[in-house]
Amino acid sequence: MTKHPRKAVSMSNLKAPNGAPAVKPDTISALSELRDVLDTIGRPQDSSIQPAYPIPQQQSAKRVSFADLSPLQRDAIKTAILTLPSPPTHAPEKQRKERDAAYYTEPFCKFLTDNPTIFHVVDAFAADLRAHGYKKISERDAWKIEKGGKNFVERNGSSMIAFSVGDDYEPGNGAAMVAGHVDVLTAKLKPIPKLRTKAGYVQLGVAPYAGALNSTWWDRDLGIGGRVLVKESSGKIVTKLAKLNWPIARIPTLAPHFGAVSNGPFNPETQMVPIIGLDNSDLASLVSTEDDLKFQTASLGGAGTFASTQPERLVRAIASELGISDYSTIVNWELELFDVQPATTGGLDHEFIFAGRIDDRLCSYAALQALINTTTADSGIIKVVGLFDDEEIGSLLRQGARGNFLPSTIERIVDSLAGATPNLIARTFANSFLVSSDVTHAVNPNFLNVYLENHAPRLNVGVAVAADSNGHMTTDSVSTAILQRCADKAGQTLQVFQIRNDSRSGGTVGPMLSSAMGVRAIDAGLGQLSMHSIRATTGSLDPGHGVLLFQAFLEGFEEVDREFRE
Repeated sequence: MTKHPRKAVSMSNLKAPNGAPAVKPDTISALSELRDVLDTIGRPQDSSIQPAYPIPQQQSAKRVSFADLSPLQRDAIKTAILTLPSPPTHAPEKQRKERDAAYYTEPFCKFLTDNPTIFHVVDAFAADLRAHGYKKISERDAWKIEKGGKNFVERNGSSMIAFSVGDDYEPGNGAAMVAGHVDVLTAKLKPIPKLRTKAGYVQLGVAPYAGALNSTWWDRDLGIGGRVLVKESSGKIVTKLAKLNWPIARIPTLAPHFGAVSNGPFNPETQMVPIIGLDNSDLASLVSTEDDLKFQTASLGGAGTFASTQPERLVRAIASELGISDYSTIVNWELELFDVQPATTGGLDHEFIFAGRIDDRLCSYAALQALINTTTADSGIIKVVGLFDDEEIGSLLRQGARGNFLPSTIERIVDSLAGATPNLIARTFANSFLVSSDVTHAVNPNFLNVYLENHAPRLNVGVAVAADSNGHMTTDSVSTAILQRCADKAGQTLQVFQIRNDSRSGGTVGPMLSSAMGVRAIDAGLGQLSMHSIRATTGSLDPGHGVLLFQAFLEGFEEVDREFRE
């Protein structure tokens, strides 16, 4: 973020409103304490964060508390601090970078906690974009994009593309793109999740999304949330977001006292079924009837309605959350389980973030914040952030990266700005560059043998470039050099990751998007431990490192690309 020079003010000439000297010599030493406070307003309270500007201490001055000063003196000192010139001696570069990166630690933790499902994530991103001047447009409408414009478009409520057009854009200029995914491993409710009560337990039918319902899901406090389609009195179908943010469901383990059966393997259909309540009403009858062994049709909403196929108490809870009194107006829903434990910082100096859903709302959050931080002034390109659904299951759906969402969005932007110009889309793609941003594996100190030497990223150091010799990543020598130049110009550190030859490599959205558009590309993301666990670990500075690196790319690519033009 640009630092603006501050106007110099002489402390000896500073006057209070009544004309009297506002600051006496014995109060100047209080400036250091006050400046520390003002410099960290709105930032996490971290003892490692140093004042932006060191203030020489006057040894002969008497230490005076800011609280002891008069209101006039306090106001005058605040004015002086906010307008003091930058001194010739700055904090070390590493210190300034960590302070800037730390700004995003607590906001990222809050974002993860407040937005447990993909629908909540996209909705939160949309609200953030609107708050910073971005306007929502629809794929169904004709687009009228202008230079200097800022817009975003959603698909399915689970993927989105945000973009801004430089004030100096000319037809055929390229786009600087960052793409990632916002879907995470989860357990989704089945179409008819209502199950027969077993031994007094009410259970919920769920299905794993990607690699969810693994061993890390046992004995966790699970909430339920997602989107609900509701029919209004006008007949219009609207989408509402629901979040039952307390422990509702749990998948209980079998105690080890029962022997080998408690060690697995476990059947995910029959032995990993969440319990959500108790119903011992069957004890009232000593003889079970045939009906007790069959699925029961609830009366909620009337026979044949969607609500009648769902667990009664769950319908009531969702309806209460959304203020719905007529259950028959619930047309359908997409709900999922999520770990309700909040994201938090940890470690002796709070150098870690412990949270669920880090893969990959970490890079997605960083990319969107980076775009918001940029400006359209003095820019001749299109800046784009694309966040997709379904990456964890192959990206094959319309809201996934294999769909036409990003290519068609770029084409519509260019067409709106330039009209019918020969070869315009091909020129645009040729002048563009994509950063495929997905989390990568940070080095685990307990399993150093599984990492390739010199290719094991560390936490709180910076974004890691991911390479793969078999094309699972888009990284090559040219794309690495381009991103390295952008990083160098902004003082950011790049690490490198590659899997060992005897290990299996994962994939990203990079290859599919790069091949679909023919754009140059690189894979680069932030490190994390315990990937695909229900609760993982990253560095507390890593969200900020991601923001700063992606911002450096979005702002610096246009200039750097000139160095590589053939």
